[in-house]
Amino acid sequence: MKQRKLEVCAYTLQSAINAQKGGAYRVELCDNMPEGGTTPSAATIALARKYLNIKLNIIIRPRGGDFCYSPIEFECMREDILIAKALGANGIVIGILTANGCIDIRRTKELIKIASPMEVTFHRAIDMSSDILNATKQLTDLGVNRILTSGGHKTAYEGKEIIKQMNKIAGDRTIIMPGCGVTPDNVKHIINYTGTSEIHCSAKHYVRGKMIYENPNISMGGDVNNNEYNVLETSINTVKEIIEILEKP
Repeated sequence: MKQRKLEVCAYTLQSAINAQKGGAYRVELCDNMPEGGTTPSAATIALARKYLNIKLNIIIRPRGGDFCYSPIEFECMREDILIAKALGANGIVIGILTANGCIDIRRTKELIKIASPMEVTFHRAIDMSSDILNATKQLTDLGVNRILTSGGHKTAYEGKEIIKQMNKIAGDRTIIMPGCGVTPDNVKHIINYTGTSEIHCSAKHYVRGKMIYENPNISMGGDVNNNEYNVLETSINTVKEIIEILEKP
């Protein structure tokens, strides 16, 4: 049996540290959770590299929304890769589609070249592609190290059948890594059903902030139903729990 590895998606430096404390193999460092993750600041990357001795991958995503990028956005992605490399990241996480939902092969190939010798993960942009199985073959042929996917569904559990097919297509050339909605309750089933060896989760929970005074009439995000006084963090205990499950036969 291949070694099972857990990658934790961390949206803050503290969450990245918590992931390491819980025993994660690798951190995918992001910013801006409500948008699904964008590139973190250079300071956040630098400090993550300072405090982490596990592998560190950086998402390269200039904005939320779709994955069809303008020339200026693509230029930003190229520069962010160089920054991540200079700051000691082990890998990058990218995803680029054409307007008709295909993998943008030319641009993906260019970013892989810029990133070398760092590892390259193609993220859940593949779940928004028009033909996920063909996209899997294309990315495997391009030489990406892994593909993060929910199998084109809302969660990896729901997309497990497609993920299983993706894993067969990728073979030993590219790692297929299920992610989205992974919990201690379903992680073993997802791994066993799909035949994959790596899995991705955020293990997130909310912790109370340190503010004593609260203004209930305003929200920085514009939604007054959103609690500004709760902080999203990776749970050390949840990471530990998932690791224990993965280590069992």
